[in-house]
Amino acid sequence: MDAETKLIQRIARAIPSEMGAGKGRGRAPGGLRLGIGNDGAVLAPSGRTEWVLSCDAFLEGVHFLADRHPADSVGFKSLARATSDLAAMGAAPRYFLLTLALPLGRTGAWLDDFLRGMAKASRQLGIRLIGGDTKRHASVAISITVLGEIAPGRAVTRAGARPGDILYVSGKLGRAELGLRMVKSGALKRGKRGLKSQSLLLEQHFYPRIRVGLGTWLARHRIPSAMMDISDGLSTDLGRLCAASGVGARVWAERIPCVEIPSAGPGSLKRLKLDPLQLALHGGDDYELLFAVSPRKVKQLRMVPGFSSLTAIGEVERGNKVVLVGADGRATRLVSGGWDPFREK
Repeated sequence: MDAETKLIQRIARAIPSEMGAGKGRGRAPGGLRLGIGNDGAVLAPSGRTEWVLSCDAFLEGVHFLADRHPADSVGFKSLARATSDLAAMGAAPRYFLLTLALPLGRTGAWLDDFLRGMAKASRQLGIRLIGGDTKRHASVAISITVLGEIAPGRAVTRAGARPGDILYVSGKLGRAELGLRMVKSGALKRGKRGLKSQSLLLEQHFYPRIRVGLGTWLARHRIPSAMMDISDGLSTDLGRLCAASGVGARVWAERIPCVEIPSAGPGSLKRLKLDPLQLALHGGDDYELLFAVSPRKVKQLRMVPGFSSLTAIGEVERGNKVVLVGADGRATRLVSGGWDPFREK
């Protein structure tokens, strides 16, 4: 179990909390159907619809570097990554609350660019701001609470995968990590013209694509037995899905859709000697969907718009081990190597 998951469980034990209706301390109030342990909590106060809620923090010096990440990217990504939790459960984004703490020097042009990026994400994702709070602070700190709507009983959790299910991922993995390595290594051409020429390499890191349409379609048609977004890396998030479901998994390295590293990229990028498979396994911020599907539902899955962007990478097994099968056929335990803010260096 990764360090962050252990810390979350410690918090849930210390504070009166709910894992879901009937599973917490006492009766769940306010129509709570699902609590701690998934990408979002689920409320069903009326019985006619359910609300999925989640929150996410985005901090200067931890999640972005103010001198290297454009302000409009900070605004876009902070909202997009929070909304990805709704897509991970199949909910349609509706509203969000924004808490924004800023230094005085960031209340001018930087803030204008930040808001422009967040507005772009808001329009793309179909989610509207309904409130929040602002504070003065020594560095930029952003906290966003998102609310999504879903039909009763349709929210997909991490806990339903069964042995024999097929594991799928959307898109190519490691793209965001490649962008991050470029930012940190100085492999970027400075200025707007330079950034534009490298936009395809940086897109998933600066302006991540969130799979809202895919998530809502899958939930509406009841395709996945379990689902989550890949925010901290496949090696980490697959382990979390398996732990929640009480199963293991076998993944084939050759089937994982890895980022393509251009041979004609910036010189400093070549010197990094990046391994596409390692980026795909352990790189965070992809916000693609990882989900398990019963073999009897694969035919129905093929009807999803954009099915060609999905890849079957492995299968769910009994037990609790997650193993990676290499090109040579050898199976080794897949150790969590993704983003973990509480892992000791």
